[in-house]
Amino acid sequence: MPYKLAIFDLDGTLADSFPWFLRHVNGVADRFGFRRIADGDVEPLRRAGSREILKRQDVPRWKLPMIARHMRRLKAAHVGDIALFPGAGTMLRALADGGVRLALVSSDHEANARRQLGEANTALFSDFACGASIFGKAAKFRCVLRRAGVDAAQAIAIGDEVRDIEAARAAGIACAAVTWGYAASEALRAQQPDIVFDQMEQIAAALIVKQA
Repeated sequence: MPYKLAIFDLDGTLADSFPWFLRHVNGVADRFGFRRIADGDVEPLRRAGSREILKRQDVPRWKLPMIARHMRRLKAAHVGDIALFPGAGTMLRALADGGVRLALVSSDHEANARRQLGEANTALFSDFACGASIFGKAAKFRCVLRRAGVDAAQAIAIGDEVRDIEAARAAGIACAAVTWGYAASEALRAQQPDIVFDQMEQIAAALIVKQA
């Protein structure tokens, strides 16, 4: 069945925010009392799932909402420093022109997301479901599906983390993983997503072909 709806993640999928995250995460660690990330920790953490990352860094689950709120405020102050990946805007325009509806599900504030995307790209999206908790994306996916009136079999979620794949499966929709974001390629491929994208231009090529 062709995909009528593509639900995108923002950070690590459309926006190149991982370098910004690495510059600021240890300040956040000091503020909230979890383990700092040393240079040698980065690649092992990229190969771990979200629950394992929280365990390794000694992040209590009860602190996650406070950490998330702080990160959103911090990002709002620096959002101008975080660019979209090259080709992201062209890819989104191609999908929209090819008849694919676009939605965004993100843990960030909607205001931050709109600023990062820019006015032209924001206009391509029919729905924004932002403020998702670290394990709350499945519920956001279901809300987007209901509002769009699209059957789950006609939707695909596109993200850069293992939790994006898990959330898509929990919501009963297809999942695609991009390998240029937060999680390592091998960690994503081990989850056997429906599609793996290694280059931005592959997204429109694959999804628009499915519209034929």
